[in-house]
Amino acid sequence: GDLDKVVTLLLSLSGRLARVEAALGSLGPHAPAEDKLALREKRRLLVAQLEDAKELKEHVGRREEAVGAMVARYLPAEHLQDYQHFVKMKSALIAEQRELEEKIKLGQEQLRCLRESL
Repeated sequence: GDLDKVVTLLLSLSGRLARVEAALGSLGPHAPAEDKLALREKRRLLVAQLEDAKELKEHVGRREEAVGAMVARYLPAEHLQDYQHFVKMKSALIAEQRELEEKIKLGQEQLRCLRESL
């Protein structure tokens, strides 16, 4: 459960950071200084939050290793391999699910814009 939450947090923060950086990059040279300052501050906060989330993921990883060692004492080798595979795939599947949700959201937004332009 903690792994799900931490991976989701990391994906969310990195997505928000990417959007802020894109907004900063799209600001022209004549953009108001307040807008630039606000985006830079938001970027700074997101970078700090992302670093905190990475530390949290490391903590969850260490705890996962401890649980894995404990589980290894009680499971036969075949079941232990299944458990380890499950834990590895869970993070990858969460990331893939998030990516697909973002693509669906983008597609829906594009569809809405197309309908409005007609």
